Amino acid sequence: MRNDYPNLGLFKLCGWFGLTRQAYYKYNRKSLEESKVEDLIIKEVLIIRQLHKQMGVRKLYDKLQIFMFEHQIKMGRDALFNLLSSNKLLIRRRQRRVQTTQSTHWLRKYPNLIRNFTPASPNHLWVSDITYWRIETGFIYISLITDAYSHKVVGYHVAESLSSIETIKALKMALFDMTRKPKRHHKLIHHSDRGLQYCSQDYTSLLKSKNIKISMTESGDPLENSIAERINGIIKEEYLKHYSVKTIEEAKRILDLNIKLYNKDRPHNSIGNLYPEQVHNLNLKTKKLWRTYYKKKTTLVT
Repeated sequence: MRNDYPNLGLFKLCGWFGLTRQAYYKYNRKSLEESKVEDLIIKEVLIIRQLHKQMGVRKLYDKLQIFMFEHQIKMGRDALFNLLSSNKLLIRRRQRRVQTTQSTHWLRKYPNLIRNFTPASPNHLWVSDITYWRIETGFIYISLITDAYSHKVVGYHVAESLSSIETIKALKMALFDMTRKPKRHHKLIHHSDRGLQYCSQDYTSLLKSKNIKISMTESGDPLENSIAERINGIIKEEYLKHYSVKTIEEAKRILDLNIKLYNKDRPHNSIGNLYPEQVHNLNLKTKKLWRTYYKKKTTLVT
């Protein structure tokens, strides 16, 4: 523009738009500073997403707090959303479901003990579920046991079948993890759906031998085991879906790596934006921001 209009100076341009030169320079500096801030934020988001590939805006905003404080950056969650949206960095969720629950069997089914129940500490309530993982050779199955208080995955196992023998391996891991913690102040409840694996003689006998109460869902309502299903979704959608896996041995290594990453480095709104392992190991009293999903809903008719 300067080459096309050599006699057109900044003073005249500013006059046309009703600006002083000081206002023009101030605006330019502000635009440059905002651009630098946005670049810093985007770079940090990309660093976080190297490990947490499906982490959404809310979790990113929580993890960015220390970074923004150190760099004296002020940015709200809506501004972060708009920044990520304009740079095509928002995450799209995709849901598909494969049936892993076989509840039409003759084995004993136990009642739901956790209606109107809130866990008071770690190892007060465990919630269990099985989900699928599609790898190059077909479907494999992940058994997860999550502590409902801390949201830590305390037991996990991946196998090529839905056999109860495989599901028990996740339970044994959770039981071993519990032996390394201080003595429980509450009797532990194990909650699951009514699948064949959880109703099997081997599984229920192991729970009873450890003096653990058995609770099961009583309907097909996902709210009856929603924490377990929610954790399934997080592990699969935020972590596992980004891997190309060929063998069960490779799957086991990847699952182990990502469960540890989830437990140690993914904040939860439901536990005051702390990390599951942090809350679990230190028995922290968190801000109770979670909805008690396993409480019965009341419908208001107007």
